[in-house]
This record gives sequence, structure tokens and C-alpha cells, in this order.
Amino acid sequence: MALFERKELGVAVVGAGRIGTHRSRLAAQHPSVRFLAISDAEPERAKALGERVGAQVASGSNEDVIAHPDVGAVIVSTSEFAHVEPVLQALELGKPVLVEKPIAMTLEDADRLLTTAEKYDTDLRVGYIMRYKRRYFLGKEQIKEGRLGRLIGATGRVFNTRAQAFEILKRSADATPVLDVLTYWVDMMCWFMEGNPPVEVVCRGGGFVFKEAGYPEVDDVSWTIMTFADGATVNLGICYALPAKYPTAGQSIRLEVIGTDGVMLFDEDHKENILYTEKGYPHAYVPDHNLPMVFLGSTSSGDWALDTMYGPIGDETRSWLDHLSTGRHCHLATAEDARQTLEVTIAMEESSRTGDAVKLPLGEGH
Repeated sequence: MALFERKELGVAVVGAGRIGTHRSRLAAQHPSVRFLAISDAEPERAKALGERVGAQVASGSNEDVIAHPDVGAVIVSTSEFAHVEPVLQALELGKPVLVEKPIAMTLEDADRLLTTAEKYDTDLRVGYIMRYKRRYFLGKEQIKEGRLGRLIGATGRVFNTRAQAFEILKRSADATPVLDVLTYWVDMMCWFMEGNPPVEVVCRGGGFVFKEAGYPEVDDVSWTIMTFADGATVNLGICYALPAKYPTAGQSIRLEVIGTDGVMLFDEDHKENILYTEKGYPHAYVPDHNLPMVFLGSTSSGDWALDTMYGPIGDETRSWLDHLSTGRHCHLATAEDARQTLEVTIAMEESSRTGDAVKLPLGEGH
């Protein structure tokens, strides 16, 4: 077995919100991280998180922490609409970047990031954390080993509550359930179908909950059919309009993948572990939202317990830091992967809006 020499890292985390807090705590615990800087548009929030994790620098200036001479790698955990500028700055300085999904909100911005990464020969990875759930990377391994034969297609759906959807939309009104969440499962299917690109999307959506709440462009439910180059078809659906007190703390997922020689069935509704408490269970994503009953383990990013993060965001962050410090392989989504996924989700929204099938790749103006 190969032994990896470990080098020390200096890391900046840009954005001190929920995900930035996870990433900062994980970076602070990693044995290769010797310098940690945190920034946020709200300096007091950066300072509070910096004190909590023992960061050497906490600032209200993203530019300052990215440019800090002791920073060699950057995690961008800002809101979706604010990804582009800090990623561009880091790439231009030759500092590898891990940015939360989606890579950007438009293909034009995504292409700017890809061009800059190529120009400065800098690695850009995108946080599609579902790749780091054990069941799914085990699934990818079975596909690589040929145990399913040739993939024929798949079907999947993801449910969550309107409480979490409203929290996302409050942060970024353009981060619809399709662009912000179904994107995980588009990435998953493109990863499973690697080398077989999507060529057409048909999507239909509708509903009342979000439109009546002041989000006229947001559907309660969306259902889509993706067609891949070899004719394989995938049906994906999303509903983020379940009642606010439905007992999930994150995504409830079903995914089925069908091949010529086998099938994989993933059931991730989390109904097997139930907690009921009259004291209320705090929702990890929605402030002051407590559930009397919850499916334990349903928080999408994972859970902190006994001062350790268990789950995909922990495994993904540690894998990226290991990759930087030792050169060991990691299977985080590449910028090219993320750009393809963004294109598909944009096509889904266009198809739902127009009622037409949308061919891929998309033309200019997206």
C-alpha cells in the first residue's frame, strides 16, 4: 500500500453561515491544517466563528483572507449568487478551491470559472456531497465493476419540507428546488452515466404553496425525464412543499438504477430511526424551527455528535483536504462535472416554463 507524505495546509473559508461553519470546524480538526482564516460579509459572524474554531484570522473582507500569504487553499461557502467573485480571485492566485454547489447560477459565469481554472492551472472542485454518502459511492463502484451491465435508466425523487425551502429562498430567491437541490441527483445520475452525456430534457412542474407565498417562479413539484446519448432515460422528481412539521431534518430520497444485468434500489426515507421529544428537536438548517418528531439521521449534510461530524459533508471535506495534503485521489465533482449539471437544471426550468423538450447542449444566453 502506498504511503503518502503529508504537507501542511493554510485554508481560508469564505462564508460563515451553516455550511461554512461545518467546513471551518472540519478544517480546524484536520491534522494537516496549520493556518485557518474565515471571512463573512458580516464581520461579527466571522469573528464569532473564528473564536469558536480557533482560526488565526477572522475578517469581513473575503479579498483579504483569500490573498493572505499563509492561505494556500480556499473553501467558498457563500450564498449561491455570491460564488463567482471569490472563486475567480482564488483561482487567479493559483489557490485550489472547493465551492458549494451549484458552481454558479448561469452558464456564462460557470464558463468564466472553467476558463480561469484552466488559464491558471488551478484545481476547482464543487461540493456535491451526496457523492460521499456510502451507499452512492458503493453504487458507483458496482457500475464501474460492470455488475449492472449497461445502464438502461433510473428513477428517483427527493422530498423535503417547505420550512427548509423557504429558508433557502429567503437567502437566494433564484435558488429554486430544481437549481439548488435536484442538482444533487442530476450530478449523481451523470456520475453514474459517466461518458454518456445527457442530450434532452423534458420537465413539468406546478403548485400553489410557493407561488402564494410570493415566489411566482417556484414550483411545488417538478418532474423531469432526461435522455442520454445512448438512449438511456432517467426520471427525476422533487417536492420541497411538504408540511413544515413533517418529521424530516433533510432530504427523503428514493433512487433506483436499472441495468441490463442488475438493479440497485436505494431507500433513504430515514423512517427506521424515529425520535419523539416534547422538548423539540432543533432543525439544523432552519433557525428556531423545532420538531416534536424527527427521523434521526435525515439531515442531508450529516450530523455533529460527540464533537465529530458524521456524514457526507464531513467525509467530503476531509477527502479534499487529504487530497491537497497528500495527493491522494478524491472523487469530488470537477468543475466540468458541475458545469454539465448546471446546464441540465437550467434546461429543466426552461422546459417546465415553455412546455417544450430542450435539447442539450444549450445555446448562448443561458
